[in-house]
Amino acid sequence: MKWVFSLCLALFTSAALEAKKDEESIIAVYDLEGMISESGQTSGGLFDLGGGSNRPLTHYDVVRSMKAAAADENVKGVVLDLGGAGMSLAQLQEMRRCLLAIRKAGKDVWFYTESLTNGTALVGSAANHFTLLPEGNVMLTGMYSESMYFKGLLDKLGLKVEVIHIGDFKSAGETFYRTGPSEYAAKQQAVLFDSIFEQIISQIAEGRKIKAEDFRALIDKALITPEQAKEAKLVDALQYRTDFITTIRKHYSEDAKFDRGYELPDLDGPEINGLMDIMRLAFKSGKDKKRRHDYIGIVALDGEINDASVAPVREEILKLAKDDKCKALVFRVNSPGGSALSSDVLWEATDEFKATGKPLVVSMGAVAASGGYYVSAGANRIFAEQGTITGSIGVVGMKFVLGGAMEKLGITTHSIKRGKHADIMNSNRSYTPAETELIRKSMTDVYGTFKKRITDGRGDRIKGDLEKLAGGRVYSGEDALAVGLIDELGGINEAITHAAKLAKLEEYETHLTPEPKSGIEGMFAGPDKKDNEDDEFIRAATAKQPATLIRQHMLAIPGLRLLKPTQRNQLEQFVKRVESYQKNSILLIGPDLQIPGL
Repeated sequence: MKWVFSLCLALFTSAALEAKKDEESIIAVYDLEGMISESGQTSGGLFDLGGGSNRPLTHYDVVRSMKAAAADENVKGVVLDLGGAGMSLAQLQEMRRCLLAIRKAGKDVWFYTESLTNGTALVGSAANHFTLLPEGNVMLTGMYSESMYFKGLLDKLGLKVEVIHIGDFKSAGETFYRTGPSEYAAKQQAVLFDSIFEQIISQIAEGRKIKAEDFRALIDKALITPEQAKEAKLVDALQYRTDFITTIRKHYSEDAKFDRGYELPDLDGPEINGLMDIMRLAFKSGKDKKRRHDYIGIVALDGEINDASVAPVREEILKLAKDDKCKALVFRVNSPGGSALSSDVLWEATDEFKATGKPLVVSMGAVAASGGYYVSAGANRIFAEQGTITGSIGVVGMKFVLGGAMEKLGITTHSIKRGKHADIMNSNRSYTPAETELIRKSMTDVYGTFKKRITDGRGDRIKGDLEKLAGGRVYSGEDALAVGLIDELGGINEAITHAAKLAKLEEYETHLTPEPKSGIEGMFAGPDKKDNEDDEFIRAATAKQPATLIRQHMLAIPGLRLLKPTQRNQLEQFVKRVESYQKNSILLIGPDLQIPGL
């Protein structure tokens, strides 16, 4: 009978340990740093190994973890610090909603910041313990944005830009040939700013239980002290970080576990101790994981649309279409658009996925405009945040005329042609009136296809005449909902829930695919293969000439080093756009609107 007693004792001990585990108090800690990625993909290189072993943290990782924290009875609260994080407004808005869900589940939300800005105030408004550094920086002065115009720079370099727009509000190319916005561009930027500014005011005021007009008056007061912010009920307490931590520890029992990795992936990446580890990593690279359970696939398009960015996304979508275990796709789109041709290539992949009968749900990030909207339009349902920038249904074409720059360099050319319009893209001269009409006709055809993709995908969900909604007009997510360009306000979590409902799934897994990689893992993915390497070489060689001239000129101006990071980013984005326009004569790309995030 001794073995029976031992068995009973073992069972009792196991049950007691399980009960103790069930009663464990967990405090999930989110100390976020660096850019919060959408796709989690990095471009590693042979000579770029700095910090390359860490896998990026994605927005999906964070909101998935927070959703789990809301549902987990063992989690008694969360602690959040965004001091070192770079996040878009759309990401902040979904995070705020996740924190409100945690509060609704009866748990504490502790938020700490050293700087009170629109972004930290927005997220902190969801907390029931909002703490600011006593000597912290308070910058609640409203919304401000600068857009750079480069006509003067191009004139100095002898570069002329010819831009053709289809749609009065299609202002994407204005920064190249104007010194300021057109009347249409200024109007739509004002409407967009008004919408987003009102969102920020109403959400912060609602969360902090203060009147919107009082908060607006506080903003117009400009710089205030941390003490004044506390008096205005924008924060609950002023504490140094060590005191803040002490307060939290006293609030919970000594047995409480502070978990800095709650339901988050291991971000350390592969351990590399020698050549064998590198060879093992290279051997594993590119091998697909075989899923054993039903799942919802999540694929992210992050950044400008071109041949290189579309290829891996398209490949992944088509893989999921063939995978029997993948029951639905959530397509996370964070893109201002880009190449019209590449946009259509990616749209075709989403259409192939839908042809399998599986649900396709789009979750829009900070921006899903022009080509970003083009690839989203066919979804069964589209989710966007209130602050998402979307729409920009229109087409823009551009041609760089290098004649003046060549003359400054002392270069002359001789040309020969066969065919009336063989030299239509000649970079030494402007379009003739007849050529302008030919280009416009081609762009009008692309515009017609764009609108057809929308009418085929959205149907009667579009409210009113599509042409009156198109023409390059840009909308916030809130305004896009009102006109039927999207279906619902929400983020990745809401999109996943809806995809599961459409697929009639009760139990399922979710997987961001391809799996996020560290820089060193990205090294082994290899470059995308081109169908015609010689053609690509020729195109690349001619494409980079204007961009090289611009870069060289900017590097020769020491004062540019004094620009703010946002301004330097605009300059770099400008150079990238030059390269993009050189490679693609017709683009579906949104305007350069700078919306502050965190």
